[in-house]
Amino acid sequence: MSNKLLEIEDLCVNAENKEILKGINLTINKGEIHVIMGPNGSGKSTTANAIFNNPLYSKTQGTIRFCDEDITNSKTDEIARKGIFMSFQMPEEIPGVSVTNFLKYAKSKSTGKPVKIFEFKDELKKYMEELNMNSKNMERSLNVGFSGGEKKKNEILQMLVLNPKLAILDETDSGLDVDAIRTVSKGIEMFKNSENGILIITHNTKILSSLKVNYVHILIDGKIVKTGTQELAKEIEENGYSKYKNI
Repeated sequence: MSNKLLEIEDLCVNAENKEILKGINLTINKGEIHVIMGPNGSGKSTTANAIFNNPLYSKTQGTIRFCDEDITNSKTDEIARKGIFMSFQMPEEIPGVSVTNFLKYAKSKSTGKPVKIFEFKDELKKYMEELNMNSKNMERSLNVGFSGGEKKKNEILQMLVLNPKLAILDETDSGLDVDAIRTVSKGIEMFKNSENGILIITHNTKILSSLKVNYVHILIDGKIVKTGTQELAKEIEENGYSKYKNI
């Protein structure tokens, strides 16, 4: 059985008739945390959306494989059911659907099994305590009236509950204060194990200060121009991206 979770080969992607990704290659193995960093507009979020086959983005070249299966042209809901999770920069508000009911429905869809509500609520409360979330939020409409930090913590809560094979965290740290970033990092550590993988997409290094990551990739103008260890993120924090913009 292969140790590879995600394989992206020579991926080129357009959005609104403009070429955004220009030949991305990336492999994530089980037990690894990868980080994609880059300035605004470099193609970071496009990479995440392309993995999920968002119809607003068209692939012109390349393949995406997940657990040795080609998912390049799979439907978004099928990709999610195979075990890929994505958190969003701007989580949607869903009036009339409680956090509990949303997660209960998502859990049953991902596992194909009915959810026992009392056990499920106990699990939710446990995770919410760990993430410093108010357990009363369980009965509130999903993200409605939530602060930015609460919305981002809610995304991490979803990741823990759904327990995917691969979690893609798109700018989960943006707009958060130091305490909230620390809590999000704690949730990532709670999730991480030897059988799953994590792809963190960010443009700053704050979320990495309390995480141990395996690889950092620098994405500039639709291409990965440098891959290194966590030390690479520290270099970017100190010197910025200018060194890599003309590679």
